[in-house]
Amino acid sequence: MNADRRLRPAAVALAAVALAAVLTGCQGGASASGAPRTAPAATAAPGSADSAGDAGDAGPTVAPAVKKPATTGVTKPAGKKSSAPRSKAKSKTKTAAPVPDCVDATPGPDDVDPDEIALYRIEELDGSTGKVNLVLQHGAWGCGSPDSDGAPFVVTGEESRWALDQAAYVTVTNPVVTSTENRRIGVQELIDWVDAHPDSGLVFRYTVGDDGAIHRLEQVFTP
Repeated sequence: MNADRRLRPAAVALAAVALAAVLTGCQGGASASGAPRTAPAATAAPGSADSAGDAGDAGPTVAPAVKKPATTGVTKPAGKKSSAPRSKAKSKTKTAAPVPDCVDATPGPDDVDPDEIALYRIEELDGSTGKVNLVLQHGAWGCGSPDSDGAPFVVTGEESRWALDQAAYVTVTNPVVTSTENRRIGVQELIDWVDAHPDSGLVFRYTVGDDGAIHRLEQVFTP
C-alpha cells in the first residue's frame, strides 16, 4: 500500500512532463506549418512609383518615342503664280474727242467760248443803277484761211444784253486806241467809241462779279 502511494506522485509527474512535451511540439509545428504564408512582394513594373522609389537618384524613366505611321496620301505641291501679265479689261468709257481750236462752220453750243463775246452796241440806263447794257453775241474762233490776217470770231445765236458796271476795269487795243497792246480806258470812253462805230463786233474777254454784272472787260486784239 505504501509502495503504491509512492508511485502515484511520480507517475503523475511523468505524465505532466510528457503532456508538456506534446504541447510544446504541437505549438512548434503550428508555428512552422500553420502560420499563414506571406505572399511575395510584387515586382514593380519599370517606370512605376515603387521602382522609382527603389531607383533612388536614377531619374525619371523616359518612355520610348512612338513612330507615327507613314501617310499614304499624296501631298499636292503649292500652285505657282503665273508670271504672265494679266490682260487689262477694255474700258467701256470712250475717250472724248479733243475739242478743236477753231470751227469751220457755224459753232454749236459745245463750241461756244463762255468767256468771250462780240460787242455791237451799248445801251445807257438810268444813272441811278450804276450800270449800262452791252448788246452782244457769243461765238467761237473760226479756222480762217492761209491768206487772211487772222482767225475770225464766228458768232451764233441771238443778241443778248448783259449789264456792265460803270466802274468796271476796261482795256482796249486797236482800233479803239492806236496800239496793239491793251490800254485802260473809262467806261464812258468805250460808250463813245461804240456809239460812233456801231455793230463793229469787237471781241472782248469778260469777268462777272458777285452781282452778276460784268466788272472786267478786256479787248482781244485781232489784226
